[in-house]
Amino acid sequence: MTKAQWAVDASHSEVGFSVRHLMIAKVKGTFHAFDANIVADPADLTSAEISFNIDLGSVDTRNGDRDGHLKSADFFDIEKFPTLGFQATSISKRGEGEYTVTGDVSLHGVTRSESFEVTFEGTSRDPWGNTKAGFSATGAIKRSDYGLTYNAALETGGVMIGDEVKITLEIEALQQA
Repeated sequence: MTKAQWAVDASHSEVGFSVRHLMIAKVKGTFHAFDANIVADPADLTSAEISFNIDLGSVDTRNGDRDGHLKSADFFDIEKFPTLGFQATSISKRGEGEYTVTGDVSLHGVTRSESFEVTFEGTSRDPWGNTKAGFSATGAIKRSDYGLTYNAALETGGVMIGDEVKITLEIEALQQA
């Protein structure tokens, strides 16, 4: 393939996260509103241009009270910081269809370099003749690196909310004409 513009098909894509809770379990959630600017040859992402934005107000952990708390000044503070942004700065190939994508993550007024493992899942044509490409990505950030430090000590030791947030993306993208 050649380098082309790709649009995220949000109805076939997902941005998810998980964080430890009470030191014994994981709470998972998703963001429903996100977009990306992708210019790439999916068969070789090393020269791709990738930026990604997540509307933090679209957080969904299947608990309305928790979602409201995440949107508050204790966490995301969406009134001041409504989005999480990512801008790729380097992409290196690790193996066939396997890449490390490093870039600037902007969250809660802080920008830091983070790396994510990305897998190119392949391309296909849908029943209407459109070319689609699939990508999976995983990574983790420390929420304290972004000033997200709300927590509570547990009487049994440890803290209520873990510092590491695991991030997963399943992206289906549509090649633009």
